[in-house]
Amino acid sequence: MLGVLVEKEKTTPDAYPLTLNSLTLGCNQKSAREPVISAPESEVQAALEELRSRVLVIESYGASGRVLRYAQNFGKVYGLPPASVALLAMLALRGAQTVSELRANCERLYRFDDGSSVEAYLEELAERSRGALVAKLPKQIGAREHRWTHLLCGAVAASAQAGAAARERAAAPDQLEQRLTRLESEVADLRSMIQRLLPVAGTPDSRGNDA
Repeated sequence: MLGVLVEKEKTTPDAYPLTLNSLTLGCNQKSAREPVISAPESEVQAALEELRSRVLVIESYGASGRVLRYAQNFGKVYGLPPASVALLAMLALRGAQTVSELRANCERLYRFDDGSSVEAYLEELAERSRGALVAKLPKQIGAREHRWTHLLCGAVAASAQAGAAARERAAAPDQLEQRLTRLESEVADLRSMIQRLLPVAGTPDSRGNDA
């Protein structure tokens, strides 16, 4: 939810702060979300109350003064620069990502000069004295880059990702053994076929040309 508020503040500034209806639509958005969710308005309202009690969300009536709207206060509460807020929002909205993916996906929220600047902010978030807000995950099989995940919901997100990576590593030997077994079977079939063909190749033709 905080990720949605951070995103919409930059991408739809004319509609920000968001109404409850707009925020619910943003939470249930089908594109640029991982995972995609379907939260009822009552659930969004309950989450807003929790965030408001922690001053992470601020209520206002906007310019109209008629409809209650909501704005995020995440950066001020945690003492984070805009770049870090953008990274955390994108991790919350799209799940674990590599440095390259984060740089591209954050383009509308914050423009990073290069991948090294993204990594520097991530390292800073991972080493906060008041508690890490992100974690680097084990590199997946065949992947060139590590992925990063947020810890806004605790270490569960990181452990789940790490567990998935561990399961992939554990499955790799089994997959390799299966491939090897298939190859051995194919080689055996080829040898059998060759052995069946050899006697035919050495048999004299019907005209007795070998006499």
